[in-house]
Amino acid sequence: MGRRHKKSGHKKSKGRPQSSTEYSDGGDEQEGIQENDKVFEIQISDIMGRFITSTRKILPGEVILSELPIVVGPCADCGAQCLGCYKSLDNGESGLVRCECGWLICSKTCPGIYTPLGHTQMECSILRNSESAKAFNTENLSEIGLHLQAIAPLRCLLLKSGDTKNFEIIMAMEHHNDIRKNISQIWNTNQINVVNRIRSNWGLTEYSESEIHTVCGVLEVNSFEIGRRSKVRGLYRTAFLISHDCVPNTNHVDDENYKLTIRASKEIYPGQAITLNYAPTMQSTLKRREYILNNKFFECLCERCSDPTELGSYFSALICPKCQTGLILCEKPICFESSWSCNNFPKRCVGYNMSARSMELLLNRISQEVEKLGCNDIEGMEAFLDRYKNVLHETHYLNFGVKVSLSQFYGKIDGFLIHELDDNALERKIYLCKEVLRIFDVIEPGYTRIRGVTQYEIHAPMMIQLTRRLTKKSAISKSEMKIKLKEIVKYLSEAKIILEQEPAESPEGQMGSAATQALLQIKDWEKIDA
Repeated sequence: MGRRHKKSGHKKSKGRPQSSTEYSDGGDEQEGIQENDKVFEIQISDIMGRFITSTRKILPGEVILSELPIVVGPCADCGAQCLGCYKSLDNGESGLVRCECGWLICSKTCPGIYTPLGHTQMECSILRNSESAKAFNTENLSEIGLHLQAIAPLRCLLLKSGDTKNFEIIMAMEHHNDIRKNISQIWNTNQINVVNRIRSNWGLTEYSESEIHTVCGVLEVNSFEIGRRSKVRGLYRTAFLISHDCVPNTNHVDDENYKLTIRASKEIYPGQAITLNYAPTMQSTLKRREYILNNKFFECLCERCSDPTELGSYFSALICPKCQTGLILCEKPICFESSWSCNNFPKRCVGYNMSARSMELLLNRISQEVEKLGCNDIEGMEAFLDRYKNVLHETHYLNFGVKVSLSQFYGKIDGFLIHELDDNALERKIYLCKEVLRIFDVIEPGYTRIRGVTQYEIHAPMMIQLTRRLTKKSAISKSEMKIKLKEIVKYLSEAKIILEQEPAESPEGQMGSAATQALLQIKDWEKIDA
């Protein structure tokens, strides 16, 4: 559910701690926070480089920072999209509209044309003068994505003459050139699609190869993937300093203007590092560590990654095929080549071991089955869970991903609409929601988007169960009904608190509004009953 972060790795530097106001140029990184109530400060260490810590206790849901991006542009793996508003362009030749510079836009009235975070006049002039659009093959829109790879780097470079302060901030961000230049797939791709395009094809030789590779690295390491309709990334002057942890204490949301707001998801104590998860939360330790190493160029050694049980979530555990009671766990989870063995040995199990390669092959094969499941195939998902109930731990990440989907699809899919569900299906949805909440309490605790969504999802089957009992005049006392309603109100109230922070037009924001209405209806119901 949560969107991916594209965030910074660690940068080694020395110096005294800086407050947020010392670092920024007077921007809005702590919008709404008074000067005498600063929430964070920038610290520096030899191990972590620059990172931010809390200056006081921060409560769940409290805003830590809110800021507009320095630069916004297409992601490196985007398809054809509008240069101004980033709307996906997949309607073919007949629907294409061109800007004065020749690049594709969604319409002549695109709201992103000649705006600071869209297609600026300066950029338009440069692309027009370089005749860059002549290279477009509009019969193959996917090719246009290759040209768009150079846009975000170009926008960073244009700040060199247009906004020197923000350009200096960008160039001071971690780029990991020393590591990236030894990864030929990354370095050579950037050389062809970005460096050569900007310098040779577009004739912008005032930017050196080194500068262009550096901004490519800055974007890869520090940008946030933002927006809801297309692949867009943004660089922020302060948020890039938030350090990584696979059990983060913050969550973030961006609005239609690309303003990024970071909130505490759980209580953060004075002096504690403020963190977010750079990797997909619902992946195993192996997958998360691979992602961080390949995309952020460092190895995660956090508490979750270091624990074979992933803090008791058993997100990577298999059931031992020999004893059927033990669990197959990674012996050294922070080592990619570590073997896996049964945790019952030598007590009751005769011993079972798997190599890292064997585990990889097994999980890849099962992952392919998950990927083939239809997004609306509730029966297929349930069949998958049943098929692997003696292979994967019940909360293994592959099982868990399917369960999260089921917890949301029950009640929404034709044939499984909420009022059509029988008592067993209602109970199944409730069980799944409670399991999702229990596991997220471990791996992503506090006020998070997935928690709010799941709490909203669980209230519906509980209300249906209650109303059916009342309609059928099943035996239910007033005290029991009040207990049931109190539980439903608890879920809805927290869902409202969490989801009302989401953009109003987003599905999550709409759920927040619906939760508010449901709470009002329950209050009316309580009055009638009284």
